[in-house]
Amino acid sequence: MNRTATPSTHRRARESGRSRRLRRLQARRRLWLKVHLWLGLGLGLFLAVIGLTGSVLVFWHEIDESLNPDLYHTSIPPGAERKPLDEILAAAERAAAPGWESGWLDAPAGTGMNYVFSFYYPEQTPTPPPEEAAALNIAVNPYTAQAVGRRVFYHARNPLRHCLIGFVFKLHYALLLKDFGVILVGAMAALSVVSVLSGLILWWPLDGKWRRVLTIKRRASKVRFNHDLHQVSGFYPVIVLLALLVSGLYFNLPAQFRWLVERFSPLTPEPTASGNPGTNMPSINLEAALARSEYPGGVPQFYSFSPSDEGLFTACYRDIPELRPHVLDSRCLVLDRHSGELLQVRDPAHGSGGDVFVQWQWPLHSGKVFGLPGRILVFLSGLACPVLYVTGIIRWLQKRRARQFKNPAQNRGFG
Repeated sequence: MNRTATPSTHRRARESGRSRRLRRLQARRRLWLKVHLWLGLGLGLFLAVIGLTGSVLVFWHEIDESLNPDLYHTSIPPGAERKPLDEILAAAERAAAPGWESGWLDAPAGTGMNYVFSFYYPEQTPTPPPEEAAALNIAVNPYTAQAVGRRVFYHARNPLRHCLIGFVFKLHYALLLKDFGVILVGAMAALSVVSVLSGLILWWPLDGKWRRVLTIKRRASKVRFNHDLHQVSGFYPVIVLLALLVSGLYFNLPAQFRWLVERFSPLTPEPTASGNPGTNMPSINLEAALARSEYPGGVPQFYSFSPSDEGLFTACYRDIPELRPHVLDSRCLVLDRHSGELLQVRDPAHGSGGDVFVQWQWPLHSGKVFGLPGRILVFLSGLACPVLYVTGIIRWLQKRRARQFKNPAQNRGFG
């Protein structure tokens, strides 16, 4: 005899199916909870330090300038005009110790500011500069083209002799452990991506009660408040945290990062200067060469350069009008220092998708791509890391005490 299924039978079948699906999801959540727990216990303290120092470094230039006004600020002689960039750069190179491998200059934000160059020396060099510097700052008065100040940014031997901001930088990206620390922090960034994603899985409400996971309950107990704070501190900055972790992976493990990107899109090779310049090579006016290129315009942002015998010079600009539709409105021009030849253009309108993806990493990591609001977002996301670590440890201890209270004999080893 055939029985016709009733509505109640269909309802019970649907409820049974939902119940089985919920049990499967809960079983998966228990697995992800273990992953999230052990990654948090193993990496949490280090990531708290990295996040906190990262928040400081969002505004490192403003902090460093306020702490070292004599290095950054200068007086303008009456009627003086800024010297050509070539003269300013030459003065900095004369003041730096021999043996540097690369240089860097953040373009001053206004008048009355020195040009503060950074020269980097190989950390394994047997003969470091007289100050035993791994990185040395040279301040040049742009109106006289004279070196007027210097300091050790990174000390080659003793991390306690870094300048304050240099110490924070080394702690942030290497945990003061030199080359091994750089690799270690890069590996932590990769594992932290898994930790953040597992936290997102655990945050997702299986019962559909979204308000509970998006807010902190008012007048909640200490246990509930800590739980809610951990959830919201992990959810709201999750996109920014993932961007910071991925870009951090690029800065600490660039070769591996580029290899991975090239699996999806080719990358333009790094340029090299043409030929080997001799002692009679004519001097090239860098500013004139930049102006002659077909890509002038924008606000100077920073310059990077290699020693004169290598001959590369990179000038980067922001606020390029024609790049605004790309959101990332910055452009870098790579020149041969000796011939003035334009070797490469780096901006969102040139190169492959992989090139543009790599170009995004520093603006995202610093938050500068979105101006002051972007920097504030990165600052707050960095602060979320110690909050997540502390609340996570408290949550773990609370659960551990609850298990011990529930079954004291077993936790003493008698059961």
